[in-house]
Amino acid sequence: MTTLPGRRVRTVLGDVEPSELGHTQPHEHVLSDMSAIVRPWGLEPVAGDGSPASSIRQEFPASVRARVAEPVRLDNHDWIKRAVLNIDNLRLLSEQDATEELALYRAAGGGAVVDSTPVGLGRDPLGLARVSRGSGVHIVMGSGFYCRDYHPAGLAEAPLEAVHEEIVADVRDGVGDTGVRAGLIGEIGLSWPVHPVEEKVLRAACRAQQVTGAPLQIHPGRHPQAPLEAVRTVLDAGGDPTRVVMSHLDRTLWRSEDLLELARTGCYLELDLFGQESSYYAFNPEARRPNDRTRVEWLQMLIEAGFGDRLLIAQDICQKVYLRRYGGPGYTHILENVIPLMRRMGLTEAEITALTVTNPATALAME
Repeated sequence: MTTLPGRRVRTVLGDVEPSELGHTQPHEHVLSDMSAIVRPWGLEPVAGDGSPASSIRQEFPASVRARVAEPVRLDNHDWIKRAVLNIDNLRLLSEQDATEELALYRAAGGGAVVDSTPVGLGRDPLGLARVSRGSGVHIVMGSGFYCRDYHPAGLAEAPLEAVHEEIVADVRDGVGDTGVRAGLIGEIGLSWPVHPVEEKVLRAACRAQQVTGAPLQIHPGRHPQAPLEAVRTVLDAGGDPTRVVMSHLDRTLWRSEDLLELARTGCYLELDLFGQESSYYAFNPEARRPNDRTRVEWLQMLIEAGFGDRLLIAQDICQKVYLRRYGGPGYTHILENVIPLMRRMGLTEAEITALTVTNPATALAME
């Protein structure tokens, strides 16, 4: 049991004791919409009714143009997993799907998830509250803004102080008139090189971290230098690196010396792509993506180096093809497959509990 006197975790249904979370996956997406990323690759903006616009740039072959707009099916599942170029796949908008998938997670032993969906990525506070009630799973909601391609109109012109105030309000008071409060600042999206507006958002997020005490989760750019550069910005902006969660390291860093150098900054190292075992990565074709066994080996190396209390794991479910309903592993992959793998590879029960219960509860707890 994780006991942190005087500290609480802020969920979409209210504050809870850290000990109430149980098994927690601190980087998932429950309700989100990543389809904006398709537009730079060839699709014009979606129509006002939410359906794909008919105008698709002609540089894409007809076979690809057709697949971009078709629904996820069994016969295109494999292509979508490799190419990602599909609007329907990138939209997790069904509360029924989310409730059913998280109910399976609950039945397998899951207690909580972080929905790392910030503004511009389809965040739905009231929807998350309904899904939490329906599934029985604690959900911690994100705040702030994602990468430049997803920024809402006017963010570039907004002063840093206004961005800071919006994040603080989300955490302290709730989003708009919903009353649903964020328990996480992030995932704050960064490209490589970092866009000036993204840096402004990160600096505003650091100020909000100082004021609220909420954890700050960063989506670094897809370059090995990106995570350390983000930590440097956090330090320069007055943020607390020990309250920072650096995401997606298993698509960014592949050398043990780089992982160890980042660990020495004091931030949480998050390997959050468990279950994604493919050499084909549309967002960065040059990335060396590990399989789950390699991820566990990295965790073992970091534990042996003394960083066992700074490690987090998750699946980053953000596409339909990762859900059970659409042929994927669902949110239960870590519980059903990874933990048994960890045991076979020699991790102790105490180490597994730290990775899945104690560390996320500590990272999410606020004073």
